[in-house]
Amino acid sequence: MPRLRHLKPLNTTIFETKSTMNIRSIEYLKAASRWQDGPKDGLPEIAVIGRSNVGKSSFINLLTGRKTAHVAKTPGKTQLIQYFLINHAFYLVDLPGYGYAKVGKETKKAWGPMVDAYMTKRETLCAVALLIDIRRSDSPLDLQMREWLAYHQILTCCIVTKGDKIAKGKRKPYLDAIKSAYGFEKLTVTSSLKKEGKSAVWKKIEAIL
Repeated sequence: MPRLRHLKPLNTTIFETKSTMNIRSIEYLKAASRWQDGPKDGLPEIAVIGRSNVGKSSFINLLTGRKTAHVAKTPGKTQLIQYFLINHAFYLVDLPGYGYAKVGKETKKAWGPMVDAYMTKRETLCAVALLIDIRRSDSPLDLQMREWLAYHQILTCCIVTKGDKIAKGKRKPYLDAIKSAYGFEKLTVTSSLKKEGKSAVWKKIEAIL
């Protein structure tokens, strides 16, 4: 597996488009434990992944403008692949968070094969949004996930969450640290609390689709 310092940054210029996304309909379709049990309609999928408590459900709710995904008080509650149908045109896929210490051994053991199979065998997967807490540029598990995605050549967007935890004028060193560690040229900062970054993320998704 290649080390991050040898990875070429993704070409993110394709993401510089004007956002026209209008959320007309959202449907929670299903939760599945196997990639084979996902939708069979062939629609494209954008998957969201990140460490437990990084704010995946809050991020999905930010994008959709409503409480689409359940925000659990306890990290590690989402242990299935959850499909949200957007505009009857594509799916946002909420993958289980990784790294929560109190999850049982059997659950941890099942997580790897389930997510590995989904991301390597699901032909309708277009890209993965890797969520990283703005304060966690040195998370070993996040770095491993970035390496894994790069190794399998899966198109990856880096979404920085919890931007409200750091004042805008003080963010640069945090963002520079993430760019350096993960090999990304550009980052999108979001905050579900401040409703920040929604339009920028939709630009990325629209360009991919």
